[in-house]
Amino acid sequence: MTETSSNIEFAQRIHEHGHSGAGPHSPRTERLEILEAIALSAVAILTAWSGYQAALWDGKSAESYVQSAGANVQAQEQHTLAGQERLYDVTTFNAWLQAKVGGNEKLAAEFERRFRPEYAVAFAAWMKTHPLKNAQAPPEPIFMDEYRSPRLAEGKRHSAEAKHLFERGLANREIGDGYVRITVLLATVLLLTALSQRFRVLGPRRWLLGVAFVMLVSAIYRIATLPRA
Repeated sequence: MTETSSNIEFAQRIHEHGHSGAGPHSPRTERLEILEAIALSAVAILTAWSGYQAALWDGKSAESYVQSAGANVQAQEQHTLAGQERLYDVTTFNAWLQAKVGGNEKLAAEFERRFRPEYAVAFAAWMKTHPLKNAQAPPEPIFMDEYRSPRLAEGKRHSAEAKHLFERGLANREIGDGYVRITVLLATVLLLTALSQRFRVLGPRRWLLGVAFVMLVSAIYRIATLPRA
């Protein structure tokens, strides 16, 4: 990642600048330089790790989005086929009803033979309600509880799967963004460390380095609590 490599290069430059033209130092200054070196080393390692994790989680997010799109295509296909089957059921039933009402039992039997197996179950249950004489009976078999559409159920399953995969993609991207935010935090640590090295007065130098270490600890905590790919 660009931000990751820039952080590492910046850390190297700060380290080189901090040691160029260095003269004799007091023990306190040397201790500060040791802490600064520790901070720069930690930032370089953590930035590389965060960038690596961000790239992995971005890949996982993209994979989940692709899988979600595939599941959506399958869901739409099953829903379309379910709609076609429902249209076939209604059309065949209307033809049966016309033949039945017209007294053409042979033709009615032929249409009944052409019912789909799932529809035939609902039709048998519908006939038990004596629909031709019972005004309270459902208008046709598709309104019966026994009416089932396996393709519709399959379409709903794929839709639920697509939603789950899409939400997982969003969650993975959020984790990746979390690692990216850590690299930004580490870049701030680099900036504070660079500023601290500009001071020869120990007070401001210690204060800036202290803030940098607080932010570094915060970055380490965030890395420790975020999931790893």
